[in-house]
Amino acid sequence: MKPWTKNQLKRLRIALMLNSDKRNKYIRKKHIFKELGENSFYQPRFIPSDPQLIKIHDNVIITSGVTFVTHDIFHQGINYMNKNDNMQQLLRPIEIMNNVFIGCNSIILGGVRIGNNVVVGAGSVVTKDVPDNSVVAGNPAKVIKTFDEYIDKRTKEFYSYDIDTLWNHFYENKK
Repeated sequence: MKPWTKNQLKRLRIALMLNSDKRNKYIRKKHIFKELGENSFYQPRFIPSDPQLIKIHDNVIITSGVTFVTHDIFHQGINYMNKNDNMQQLLRPIEIMNNVFIGCNSIILGGVRIGNNVVVGAGSVVTKDVPDNSVVAGNPAKVIKTFDEYIDKRTKEFYSYDIDTLWNHFYENKK
């Protein structure tokens, strides 16, 4: 079997696994990423096209819908337009350091390093390196507060597992 076929079958198998814990065990066992650190969790069902260009260190949570862009296909269009093969594909690694949370549907572009103790807000587009101890959000993602400020805010928020209590609290805050 050709190597690309094996990789495609692995990707398909991962996409079809409904249980995220099983997906993570399989990803680790098959060394899908260049690195997947201890206590790290990869929620998306789809694997980036060049997972060996992605290092994920310890205690990282990557939520559903996160996209990693490690390459472009711009070269194809230029080569077709110019009718030559001079432009090559651009490949860039991505590194995610320790203690990082990446929110749903975020996009991480190639050539980016996300520092230690970072929260990437849902729907963010990370186009450049993210410094340690920060929270970023937006398109393009910008630092909006420190990691410690975010932790302080979260510890003061109301939490309950009772549905009726949650709805009551929700409406009280809307007054």
